[in-house]
Amino acid sequence: MKASVVDLRYKMNDILKALDRNETVSVLYHGKMKGVIIPAKAKVTKKIKDHPFFGMSVKDTQKPVLEELDELRKPRCDDI
Repeated sequence: MKASVVDLRYKMNDILKALDRNETVSVLYHGKMKGVIIPAKAKVTKKIKDHPFFGMSVKDTQKPVLEELDELRKPRCDDI
């Protein structure tokens, strides 16, 4: 989609709909390209236990993820 600076002001609803359709919007000023508005990527939420890190150190571990995290986050020495 191409939009002038005036369109940005008066037709923002149409521009937002174009971004919802994952279209990029070219911004024109006096007929010349000034910039591009790119739609934001949708956040993909993943579960921590599905992260490839877990189970990397020991393949046969059956510890829950939270126990694994607690073990990783503990201090190096018990003296502290």
